Amino acid sequence: MSDIKANREYKDRLFWFIFGNPEKKEWTLSLYNAMNGSNYTNIDDLSFNTIEDAVYMSMKNDVSFLIADAFNFYEHQSTFNPNMPMRLLIYAGMIYDSYTETCDSYHRFSSLQQHAPTPKCVCFYNGMKETEDKIVLKLSDAFLPGSDPDIEVRVTMININYGHNGELLKACKPLSDYSLFVYSVRENLKRTRHLETAIDLAIAEMAEDSIIKPFLISNRAEVKSMFITEYDEARTFAEQKAEGREQGLEEGRAEGRAEGEITGTMKTLKGLVRDGLLTLSQAAERVNMTVPEFEQVMQNV
Repeated sequence: MSDIKANREYKDRLFWFIFGNPEKKEWTLSLYNAMNGSNYTNIDDLSFNTIEDAVYMSMKNDVSFLIADAFNFYEHQSTFNPNMPMRLLIYAGMIYDSYTETCDSYHRFSSLQQHAPTPKCVCFYNGMKETEDKIVLKLSDAFLPGSDPDIEVRVTMININYGHNGELLKACKPLSDYSLFVYSVRENLKRTRHLETAIDLAIAEMAEDSIIKPFLISNRAEVKSMFITEYDEARTFAEQKAEGREQGLEEGRAEGRAEGEITGTMKTLKGLVRDGLLTLSQAAERVNMTVPEFEQVMQNV
């Protein structure tokens, strides 16, 4: 079993580690140029304003930066999430609140129209669920039909899985390397059934001209910790739990967890423990069980 434990309090996910790293601003600039068809070369043109700790909903922002008089909000998702517009509304609100408070040229109470940077919201998706290359998610879809909301947020979701959006990946070598690395990890995991081994193999298999390969090698331990945290099945389970889809499990627990109440969620957890992606205690905690209770239920799954 893996000695590395998934740490959901660890703020730096792999996408952030590559594209939100102040020490690698040239990679973020490359991603921005690829997204916008621009050719900025001076990394000092880009200024990060990523939210470190959001007070609402315990959220953290992946990558946020100011360039060319635009606030760019870049998020990464390894599970399909139609609620990104609401999340980015909250993120943007905090960024603009800080901007209007600290910008000397912006006067909140002026009778003249004040200029503010244009928001650009993008979600980079590399989950297992097949999606189109590009989808525009709208905040208005979250409201009742015909309610005519006065606030709208649009988020462009870009599929960066290997084999999708080839022109974009070609235009940004770090993003192409990242996409291929994630794909290689998943393919190796099918053979090895051990995530750490799959990561080591994927790094070794990367081309020598890979831009991010030396970075991944020198930060191998951090990369493994982040990848385990982001592992798709674990994230999917967390999402399902948040939405209350495990109700059958909770009812089964209250009734002595009768065999007929065991659901696919328990099978997923058993697989994560077997593959070394969660410890017994972590898996048990996710369904509000003690370790002995969890082990007893697992015998019947």
